[in-house]
Amino acid sequence: MGWGGILGFEYGIVQAPLGPDIAGPELVAAVANAGGLGFLRAPDWESPHYLRELIRKTRSLTDKPFGVGVVLAFPHEKNIQVILDEKVAVLQVYWGECSEELVLKAHQSGVKVVPQVGSLDKANKAIYAGVDAIIVQGREAGGHVISQDALISLLPKVADLVGDRDIPVIAAGGIVDGRGYVAALALGAQGVCLGTRFLATQESRAHPTYKRKLVEFDRTEYTDVFGRARWPGAPHRVLYTPFFNDWKSLPPHQNEADQPVIGHSTIHDREIEIRRLAGTVPNVTATGDIEGMVMYAGQSVGLIKEILPAGEVVKRLVEEAQLLIKHKFGDILLTHS
Repeated sequence: MGWGGILGFEYGIVQAPLGPDIAGPELVAAVANAGGLGFLRAPDWESPHYLRELIRKTRSLTDKPFGVGVVLAFPHEKNIQVILDEKVAVLQVYWGECSEELVLKAHQSGVKVVPQVGSLDKANKAIYAGVDAIIVQGREAGGHVISQDALISLLPKVADLVGDRDIPVIAAGGIVDGRGYVAALALGAQGVCLGTRFLATQESRAHPTYKRKLVEFDRTEYTDVFGRARWPGAPHRVLYTPFFNDWKSLPPHQNEADQPVIGHSTIHDREIEIRRLAGTVPNVTATGDIEGMVMYAGQSVGLIKEILPAGEVVKRLVEEAQLLIKHKFGDILLTHS
C-alpha cells in the first residue's frame, strides 16, 4: 500500500491532532492539500457549535478530506455527534474505549474510525470493534503517551496481529523524516503519524517561542509533573527546558491547583488562565511566562532543524522515503544478491 496512501488519502502521512488547539484549520488544510491526512483537535469540553464552525472553516481552505481527533477522557458526545453530522472523513479517538457502538454509529454516517493505541491488548480490542485503521503509538511520542513500549518492538507485533485484515497500521512516535517513514514501513506499517514535526511548521498554532525551542533543544523526558489535577494518570513527554529541569522532581501530592497563574490564553472558544505546571502548551494567543509553560515534544525533536510550511514537510517525507527505498536499499539488495 506504500505510496498509494491509506484510507483513500494520497500518501500514508498523518498529522496528529495536536492539542489543545495547535492543529487548527490552516495546518489541517495545508496537510490535506499536500496529500496527507490532517486532524483537527476537538475541544476537551462539549462545544458542538464551535466545532462545527472549525470543520466548516477547514472545508473553506481545502476540498480534500480530513479528520477530527477526540480525547475520550473528556466530555465528547455532542462533539462526536457534530463530526458525524458533518460527515468528516475520519474520527480519531484516543485515551478511552473505542467501542463497537461508536464504530457502528460512525459507519452509519459514512465516517471512518481510527483509534490510537499503545498496547497489543488495545489493538486487539480495536480490531474487534471494527475500526478502519489503527495508530500505534510508541513511548518515544511527544505529548500524552499511552504506551510503555518502544515503537520498534510494538509496531511489528500489532502488524502481525492485524495480519491480512484490511486495517492499515499507522506508526506514531519519534518519526520526523523519510528515514523514520521507511523504518515504519519495514516494521509493518502502511503509514506514519507525526506530531512534533507538524508542531514545528508555519501553519501550526504553537507560540513562536515554543516553535523556536523545538529547533533549539534536542532532549526530552517522560514525566507526569504537568496537569496532574486536570488529567491524572496521564504521563507525557516534554522538551527538557530549564523550567522543566527546575520542577521535574515535584512531589507526587502536588499539582497545578496549588500554583500561581503565570499566563492567559484563548483556547478554542474559551479564555483560560494558565497556572504553573498546567498541562496546557502555549498557543499563538498565550501571554505571560511562556518559558514556564509545558512544551510537549517527541524523542526525535533533535532532528528538527527548521520551521517549515506543512506542505513542504509532507513533500520532503515522500521524496526522502522514495529516494531511500529506490537507491540505498535497492543497492544493498542488489550487491548482496
